[in-house]
Amino acid sequence: MMLNLLKSTSLSENKQGTLPDFIIIGAMKSGTTSLHYYLNCHPEIYMSREKELRFFVESNNWTKGIEWYKSQFIGNAKIYGEASPAYTKYPIFRGVPERMHSVIPHAKLIYVVRDPIERIISHYVHRYASGTEDRTLAEALMNFKNESYNFYVSRSQYYLQIEQYLQYYSPNNILVISSEELSNIPQKTLQTIFKFLEVSDNPEFIKCQKKIHTSIKKRRKTKLGNQITSLPIMSIIDHLPSSWKYHLNKLIYFPFSTPIKKPQLSKDLRIRLIDYLQEDINQLRTFTGKDFNEWCL
Repeated sequence: MMLNLLKSTSLSENKQGTLPDFIIIGAMKSGTTSLHYYLNCHPEIYMSREKELRFFVESNNWTKGIEWYKSQFIGNAKIYGEASPAYTKYPIFRGVPERMHSVIPHAKLIYVVRDPIERIISHYVHRYASGTEDRTLAEALMNFKNESYNFYVSRSQYYLQIEQYLQYYSPNNILVISSEELSNIPQKTLQTIFKFLEVSDNPEFIKCQKKIHTSIKKRRKTKLGNQITSLPIMSIIDHLPSSWKYHLNKLIYFPFSTPIKKPQLSKDLRIRLIDYLQEDINQLRTFTGKDFNEWCL
C-alpha cells in the first residue's frame, strides 16, 4: 500500500502517454514475466499494462503507429518500460533494433538469459502445450543447423541477438542478467537493475517479490480446450495483466488439459547442441564479463 501511495503522490500524472525509457528485450522462457512484475512494483517505474506490446515487430503492431505505442505508457512514473521477448527473435523477426532505435534511440535494454539448453526445452514445452507443436523434441530439433528450422536454437544464441542491437545501441545501454541470478539472488539482481535504470534502490522497493508461475503452460489443451481458446471472447485475456492471465487460464483451461512430462534430450543431441552454441556463449561471456557457471556449457 505504501508503494502505491508513493507512486500516486510523488510523481506527476501522465495522461497523454509517452515513449518508454527502457525495454526488456527477452529472452523467451527466461523470466521476463517475473521481471516485468518486479519492476512494476517500483514506485518510480511504470510497466505497460499489457506485457508484450511487440510494437517493433513489423508483422505485429508496428503499423499501429507511434501514438498507439505512446498510449500504452501513462500513469505516475519517473520512467516507463515494456517487455517483449519477440524483440530477440532474429533471424525470424528482422529489423527490430533499427525500428527501435528510430523511435527510442536512448533507451536502455535489459536482456534476461537462461541456460541455453534448458531454455530450448522450455520453449518446446511452451509450444507443445499451446498446440502449435506436435513433433517430439528430437524431431523438432532434427535439423537445428539449418536456419529455416532453427526456430528454437536461434533464441538461445544470445550473443547473436545482442549483435543486432550493437549496430545501433552502445554496450553501456545493454544490461544482461540471467534467469538464475533473478531466481537465486533476486534482491541483489534487482538492485543492479535499479542502478542501471537510475531509479532508487531503496531496500523497501526490493521487497516486492512474487515469482510469476507458468505451470499452467506445462499442460496441453484437449480438443475441447482448443475449441474454447478459439472463441472470440477469449482474446480479451491476452490483453490483461500477466498475473490475471495466469489465474484465468488456470481456472478456464486446467479442467480441459493434460499434464506434460518434461522431455529429455538424448546424450548425442545434447552434445551436438552444446557444440553448436558454445562459441556464441563464449562471446556472451566476453561481452558481459560473467561466467554463467550454473549453465551446462
